Amino acid sequence: MNEAAAPTFFPFIMLLVFFLFVYFVTIRPQQKRKKEHETLVSNLQKGDEVMTSSGLVGKVENIKDRFISVRLNENVTINMQKEFISSQLPKGTINSIESQ
Repeated sequence: MNEAAAPTFFPFIMLLVFFLFVYFVTIRPQQKRKKEHETLVSNLQKGDEVMTSSGLVGKVENIKDRFISVRLNENVTINMQKEFISSQLPKGTINSIESQ
């Protein structure tokens, strides 16, 4: 009787293993990236050099609740949502790009 009962739990165990695999391979890394991005956006300050999700590089000029002003050069400043900042660059990156 024990031999017949054991195989009935096997599909449930395999299903549990599958969901654990999906969680650790897809869901958990996404949550980690989202938390890191929220930390990045909340720690931005005026003068930080940033890259947008579209690849534009500039300096933070002004920060408001949901929006940020990024100065691309002397004549161009854009306003965008904070969520579109993809990364913070090391200080001096813009100068090294311009000198090339």
